[in-house]
Amino acid sequence: MNKKIHTNDLGIIDYQKAWDYQEQLLQQTVRIKQALAKGVEAPGQAQETTNYLLFCGHPHIYTLGKSGHMENLLLDSQQLEDKGITFSSTNRGGDITYHGPGQVVGYPILDLENFFTDIGKYLRNLEEVIILTLADYGVKGERSAGETGVWLDPQDPARARKICAMGVRCSRWVTMHGFALNVNTNLDYFGNIVPCGIVDKKVASMHEELGREVAEAEVKSRIAQHFATVFGAEMIMD
Repeated sequence: MNKKIHTNDLGIIDYQKAWDYQEQLLQQTVRIKQALAKGVEAPGQAQETTNYLLFCGHPHIYTLGKSGHMENLLLDSQQLEDKGITFSSTNRGGDITYHGPGQVVGYPILDLENFFTDIGKYLRNLEEVIILTLADYGVKGERSAGETGVWLDPQDPARARKICAMGVRCSRWVTMHGFALNVNTNLDYFGNIVPCGIVDKKVASMHEELGREVAEAEVKSRIAQHFATVFGAEMIMD
């Protein structure tokens, strides 16, 4: 099993362009798996699948998961245009969320057969990576029972707030989409949606919690380090 994960920072990139690139890597991995399953060995063909962790950020956009509800978007098309925000329906899990400047987005394209074949465990591992990263900054991230992502004070209904949203897709045990951690994010943009379809909880950012701007490059580095620990992987910086 190949437990090496190639890490690449795409910078600020259009959401659809990043989605297309993820799909390209996923389909490439699936083709390799199909060929290996058939025992087909062609010259120059990879003899194992490759794992990726893509970091990026996006211009202002609201994205809706395949199980989401349009009523959780509180703006019409004209209002979106006026505010310079785009919208996309996606094939990931989850409801609606926001992506924009100041956010660290991570898209793992992993062949889970290199690690374990358990989507629930995969999501819990992603949460653990973010929880450990937040702990490096003295922020206590936690899980909220029955809800995916990483939260602050989830046991206190009056203070519970989400700092990292997650939504994934898996095809033939190959993952795509991933997590969005609010680092220096302008949280006002969440006021135009019902984040993740949850009406009674707020959102948070590292900037807001710490009272200072946080270096996003450093956050990405720490996420990669904890990714290696949690997944028992070797990270390769491309």
